Amino acid sequence: MSDSNFTATALVILAAGQGTRMKSDLPKVLHKVAGAPLLHHAMMSGASLEPERTVIVAGHGAEEVQDSARELDPEATAVVQEDRLGTAHATDQAREALVGFEGNVIVLYGDTPFIKPETLERMIAARGTNAVVVLGFEAADPGRYGRLAMNGEMLEKIVEFKDATDEEKAITFCNSGVICAESKLLFELIAEVDNDNASEEYYLTDVVALARARGLPVTAVRCDEEETLGVNSRADLAAAEATFQARRRAEALDEGVTLQAPDTVWFSHDTMIGRDAVIEPNVYFGPEVTIETGAHIRAFSHLEGCHVSRGAIVGPFARLRPGAELAEDVHVGNFVEIKNAQVAEGAKVNHLTYIGDASIGERSNIGAGTITCNYDGVFKHHTEIGARVFIGSDTMLIAPVKIGDDAMTATGSVISSDVPAGALAVARARQENKPGFAIRFMERLRALKQKKSKE
Repeated sequence: MSDSNFTATALVILAAGQGTRMKSDLPKVLHKVAGAPLLHHAMMSGASLEPERTVIVAGHGAEEVQDSARELDPEATAVVQEDRLGTAHATDQAREALVGFEGNVIVLYGDTPFIKPETLERMIAARGTNAVVVLGFEAADPGRYGRLAMNGEMLEKIVEFKDATDEEKAITFCNSGVICAESKLLFELIAEVDNDNASEEYYLTDVVALARARGLPVTAVRCDEEETLGVNSRADLAAAEATFQARRRAEALDEGVTLQAPDTVWFSHDTMIGRDAVIEPNVYFGPEVTIETGAHIRAFSHLEGCHVSRGAIVGPFARLRPGAELAEDVHVGNFVEIKNAQVAEGAKVNHLTYIGDASIGERSNIGAGTITCNYDGVFKHHTEIGARVFIGSDTMLIAPVKIGDDAMTATGSVISSDVPAGALAVARARQENKPGFAIRFMERLRALKQKKSKE
């Protein structure tokens, strides 16, 4: 919408359900899909509307839900629904938090993670000529969903399955529960909702009939059924994860990313990958990962909280942890773990190595078996490796320590002091050979073993 037509929007996200079918102490909306709580997915969908206010209606585990919401949006308001008396009652808990707000309210559900931002934008557009807008979907199997009875573009009524005639049960256009209306009108209609039904609950869907009774125009916007997928059980959670991954893999391929075995690559909700990147089979992306154009992530690698620059190669069997920053053309090989470390352009860390709390200069080579010993049991310490440094295999770098540019360490060294630029550091015990000792020692052990077997 253009600025001249701008109307403020508020989100009300219903997140009070306990989710007993999840069989969990964790509030249902805090279970994760693609590394983010279900609640965050709903909030991120609504964030595209640049809401003036966001109200989370919490219940079970309200404090945890509130804390989670504010991690994503510090300005979010949380209110508590003490008694579970239905969706209209839950929405009404946001009334006070929206006092003085003038604009559209969209009611979303914290356990429905996949409604697309463009779908919500279409609802807002439809609100321009309608008092109430409902989100509906064509169901492959309508089952016991409420049916949306349309007359052209006009939504005549929402018919609950138990109240539907055979003709109405044949309708495949079903109610998602998501609704949009002007704030003042919405709460006026909610005040008129009663609980004269078998469940003795106050249903938000009743506002449609109440609006129609006032002669107000009501319509429904259509979306794909996949967008309305709700999560009520562990099986639903697994299905939601599969839905997200399938969607994100398709998007990656469309964006010019090579996925050699798409079904084996797992994305986080915020994974960013540039075109012409190559992702081999069985790669897992945790939250906050950025892969630049032309990078190559090899098989069985695990990445989270890291940045991989253009032309870098990672893996196979590599782990990048939070704070790992790889510059252009860096090579990180098999069984290498990097955490909170910056690796400069062209550096190589190719085998069996741990780099933590460190910086590595350009064109340096880190030999197999190198460890930055960064933790003393209380504090973390930094290792600084300069440019064009050669670290010999099986070197232990006892932080804090600095290796100057163009320096070297001898294989098997334990480096506990700084190494000047251009120097070779050798820090290992002198080898001593004892002739015949090995034979005598083994004979003694075998004799002892034989003696013990006879006792």
